[in-house]
Amino acid sequence: MQSASDRHEYPAHWEADVVLRDGGTARIRPITVDDAERLVSFYEQVSDESKYYRFFAPYPRLSAKDVHRFTHHDFVDRVGLAATIGGEFIATVRYDRIGADGMPASAPADEAEVAFLVQDAHQGRGVASALLEHIGAVARERDIRRFAAEVLPANTKMIKVFTDAGYTQKRSFEDGVVRLEFDLEPTDRSLAVQYAREQRAEARSVRRLLVPGSVAVIGAGRTPGGVGRGVLGNIRDAGFTGRLYAVNRAFPEDVKELDGVPAHRSVRDIEEQVDLAVVAVPAEYVPEVVAECGEHGVQGLVVVSAGYAESGPDGRERQRELVRHARAYGMRIIGPNAFGIINTSADVRLNASLAPEMPRPGRIGLFAQSGAIGIALLSRLHRRGGGVTGDTGVSTFVSSGNRADVSGNDVLQYWYDDPDTDVVLMYLESIGNPRKFTRLARRTAAAKPLVVVQGARHGGAAPQGHAVRATRLPHTTVSALLRQAGVIRVDTITELVDAGLLLARQPLPTGPRVAILGNSESLGLLTYDACLAEGLRPLPPLDLTTGASAADFHAALSRALADETCDAVVVTAIPAIGDATTGDAELAEALRSAAERVPGKPVLVVHVELGGLAEALSAAASTAPQAGTTAPGTAFRPHPFRPLDFRAQAPPEQSDPSEDTSRLIPAYPAAERAVRALAEVVKYSQWRREAADPGKVPEYEDIDEKGAAQLIDGLLARGQGLTLGTDETCDLLGKYGIQVHRALHAPTPDAAADAVRTLGYPVALKATAPHLRHRADLGGVRLDLADEEQLRRAYAELTALFGKPEELRPVVQGMAPRGVDTVVRAVIDPAAGAVLSFGLAGAASQLLGDMAHRLIPVTDREATSIVRSIRTAPLLFGWRGSAPVDTPALEELLLRVSRLVDDHPEVVAVTLEPVVVATHGLSVLGASVRLAPPPARDDLGPRTLPTY
Repeated sequence: MQSASDRHEYPAHWEADVVLRDGGTARIRPITVDDAERLVSFYEQVSDESKYYRFFAPYPRLSAKDVHRFTHHDFVDRVGLAATIGGEFIATVRYDRIGADGMPASAPADEAEVAFLVQDAHQGRGVASALLEHIGAVARERDIRRFAAEVLPANTKMIKVFTDAGYTQKRSFEDGVVRLEFDLEPTDRSLAVQYAREQRAEARSVRRLLVPGSVAVIGAGRTPGGVGRGVLGNIRDAGFTGRLYAVNRAFPEDVKELDGVPAHRSVRDIEEQVDLAVVAVPAEYVPEVVAECGEHGVQGLVVVSAGYAESGPDGRERQRELVRHARAYGMRIIGPNAFGIINTSADVRLNASLAPEMPRPGRIGLFAQSGAIGIALLSRLHRRGGGVTGDTGVSTFVSSGNRADVSGNDVLQYWYDDPDTDVVLMYLESIGNPRKFTRLARRTAAAKPLVVVQGARHGGAAPQGHAVRATRLPHTTVSALLRQAGVIRVDTITELVDAGLLLARQPLPTGPRVAILGNSESLGLLTYDACLAEGLRPLPPLDLTTGASAADFHAALSRALADETCDAVVVTAIPAIGDATTGDAELAEALRSAAERVPGKPVLVVHVELGGLAEALSAAASTAPQAGTTAPGTAFRPHPFRPLDFRAQAPPEQSDPSEDTSRLIPAYPAAERAVRALAEVVKYSQWRREAADPGKVPEYEDIDEKGAAQLIDGLLARGQGLTLGTDETCDLLGKYGIQVHRALHAPTPDAAADAVRTLGYPVALKATAPHLRHRADLGGVRLDLADEEQLRRAYAELTALFGKPEELRPVVQGMAPRGVDTVVRAVIDPAAGAVLSFGLAGAASQLLGDMAHRLIPVTDREATSIVRSIRTAPLLFGWRGSAPVDTPALEELLLRVSRLVDDHPEVVAVTLEPVVVATHGLSVLGASVRLAPPPARDDLGPRTLPTY
């Protein structure tokens, strides 16, 4: 199939798997000379009407000449691509390069005619739109900048494919034919269209897995025990609303039922449509199962079988083949080595997982790459859901295992507009495509909270079975970039659950001001200290004393919520001593009724061993106390803590959780946990407000983008990777309005004196050897040298201390105004993309890692925030009586560096150090630039599924 072409070798990098509009998959690849029979078979299945639209005349069959023309391509001037499912063509597209006269041509002609043909059975699935993206990318690679297409006016579907693509285009009508011409350069609109189609397609592909109408468990054993039999029982016991089948080729022919479930020897024997197959057979039998499922029209697979990439190189190749095989049939895979999936919706009730019980239904979407962590999260949410926040449970759960196909990115696409999910919690051990994850996270976080904990962040390598792109960025940088995208980053699964439960049932605070009230002065002070440590602004705690009644709590909470100087309230409660006590339900109802009167502010409870209060906070649903409570107005005493057992607790009967509008108050066993969760939510709320106006990337009239491009092209002609010299660095930065204080080499004292005649006094003498550069603390710098005598004396001191001039590499530089030394860096990471970093020079950034990071391009608002987000920022704003420095000039410098790297991806690294920011203006005293061919950017190319 992959034969050599007339002029170029087969372009294997054009092969790609894509998700279609309905969630199915197809493979796109170049058409070769080996495809003659496939092409003829494909054409025979196209209707006469579609053939007429393609050739503008009745064209019942392809001639031998047609077949030769449509299968012989040079992959430069003539290119054909096919979309395939199960190895057979479902659609084709081709372009032919043409000249100004409309006749066949070669380069430098930059226009081509393009034409499509889609089988009628697959029209409406978005196949033509996907092919247009891919043929457009191929054309750009071959220096074609414009497509032309002639379409019959009645062919409205194909006209819509072109007009909806978002490219800049012209439209004309002549001789009964619509002629469309459009540029292939991506535009903001074409990228927006591409991303919207990507979201819809990938969301539907996940929905086909999570909302199946029928499920077959392949590998369900005849005897109790085993993974397959366990999953079958879990699906049945959860009350799955669709059809369920047990499949095992070892079943005797007379076995028609297993545990009340219809039994079959093969999925082929099932007469009805099967939407989802759970595969629980040994790895060596999986290929046969995949083929049977594909031929039967199964839409997706959950592969719980192990023995893949987690087991070594052979398993990794087995995993790649599994994905290729499944996608060839249009199926997507969760797994292999997956824990499974859950959907608690009353319309579905699917527990296709190894979890023995269905979690409580709720509004939280949960994703975990690790099965073990998935178990822990489900168990913890179940306990906390019952013991703390009532019906705050799970909407859907996905454990991806080795995530060979469906990943966290795909599930984010689904949750983005899922009406049953309000909060997303994710445990990630690796991020396969950080650039895409950041883009999706930013969009999701603008609509609903996204909380992430990343495991294996200090291990230096992804877990076995996870193929990820290499990144040179430390974890702290990746974490900062995620926060920039609106992700709530936490460090443990405990914090993940704490933040998720608060977000699921309480409103977002409008600021950091926190009121604290309760019946323990000590617990109130602990909460106050925790607020200060987390950057919140607590009000003085209100001590209600240990004798406080439920009515006292109600009154105090009502006053706090009505206070315009507070944005959130933390209620602290400890057991009271005394015989006459109020029940937990009355206190819970008192807090809830007060909170419901002012619904715009979040309320949290900190309790000490108050399991009864936590459960009561969840259970209280009316204005009257529960039966068995004592008279109101007396102090309360909770009953002992009673945690819920996830495995033993039966799922309760419950109505649709989306209909529950009551405010469920989250309770925490420690002040630090409650405050940490609140602090993260406060920061997220601030991000939401700021994200509504992200700012803009400013234009500067003095930027010479074209001149910089010409300079870069000339420099890269020397080689693939190049660190620029001093003069070249200054020239390139100068084209973006970044002026560098020139430093002149001084290999001898006389050369130093000669250099000063150019610069003028006062000057600085610096050693630039790698071990002394930017290390003023070692004594390798002499400042404010006012005359030649001081200069020669300083030169003698440096050589006496550190060695010969050739070892020191001394330079002379004019003195800059005094200020704060800072460092600005930009780097293009192959995984995360272009990143801008800022911090104070010296120990603050090098020893303490006090650096702030933003993705490029940086907007004016982001430049302002990056300067203020480092811990040592007060030094820039007049700390301890010092003069504030010129931060607007610093922000402009950051924006100019961002523009340079964004405009010219060949600039793969920039370092400006030190940048001395004075009270008026700044001085760049050191700079380095590295050029190289930029890493490939798949986010600007056509939609494709990743291959690992």
